[in-house]
Amino acid sequence: MDMRRTLPAVATALLFTVTSCAPSEPPSRVGPSPAAPVASRQDPEQAERTLASLRRVDDLPLYEMTYVGAYDPTVGTDATPPSPFGCSLFVAAGDPGRPVFARNFDWDANPALVLRTDPPDGHASISLVDISYLGVGADPRGDRRLLDAPLLPFDGMNERGLAVGLAADDAATVRPDPGKPTVGSVRILRLVLDQAATVDEAVAVFTRHNLDVDGGPPLHYLVADATGASAVIEFVDGRMRVERGAGGWQALTNVQVVGVPEQRRRADRRYGQIAAALTDAGGVLDVAAAHRLLAAVRQGHTRWSVTYGLRTGEVRVVTAGGGERRYHLATG
Repeated sequence: MDMRRTLPAVATALLFTVTSCAPSEPPSRVGPSPAAPVASRQDPEQAERTLASLRRVDDLPLYEMTYVGAYDPTVGTDATPPSPFGCSLFVAAGDPGRPVFARNFDWDANPALVLRTDPPDGHASISLVDISYLGVGADPRGDRRLLDAPLLPFDGMNERGLAVGLAADDAATVRPDPGKPTVGSVRILRLVLDQAATVDEAVAVFTRHNLDVDGGPPLHYLVADATGASAVIEFVDGRMRVERGAGGWQALTNVQVVGVPEQRRRADRRYGQIAAALTDAGGVLDVAAAHRLLAAVRQGHTRWSVTYGLRTGEVRVVTAGGGERRYHLATG
């Protein structure tokens, strides 16, 4: 569906019905100056409406914001998320009518943002952002660096039911192709959310770009779509490699997957626990069961746990303090 053509910008927030990964702030050098967002292509009125939509909803602290207008996802900030991330992700697609994408984001005690975007030339989406990497502190009200928040989704789902998330992979290496444009290893998620409706299209977005991991963590990625299809995308010996999901589920933690025997993957505690549970369930988990599994593998530095209903559009976020927020994204 094309919400951009059917609804005015002021109503965008209504498309997302609210129902109810450490320790120190990163230096202020990350992100542009408060008055100089680099991604925004908004007029002044759109920028002010975006900043005015910010509200605190949880003591994490967790904020919500609706981005009004256009942005350029190809530009970069100085943000360089440090290594290592933790993170646990999985897709439970044993019931093709109700596939669920789930993830724990394990990292520092930073403020987070639930961000709604509906760009004029891309898919509407809802994503989660650790706003500390924009240089934004615990009280971000009025901080214009928030206008660059679309550039740093750590996980998210778009209106086509395509979800993507990242995790650290210390063994990953990227060999640049001089014929391709280069984007940040986190910012690639924005391009996927804006441009891809299927796993194949998401893989194609990765294929068209070099990933810049200089100064930041090497990463690997899990992507899934509304059909229940999924894939892990990794960088092995400098080359991008893809492993498609099979058997109704796929999981990712911080060990390499592509080309690694399943038995060796399961030696990782979190991966092994997720794999055992999904195998026993035949890949069929409802949202409540998915959150129980996320809780079972959470770590002391898990900042948020989130599930994305790839067909239902249901988004459920549970933060480190136990607070829960629910959203609905019109998908189809």
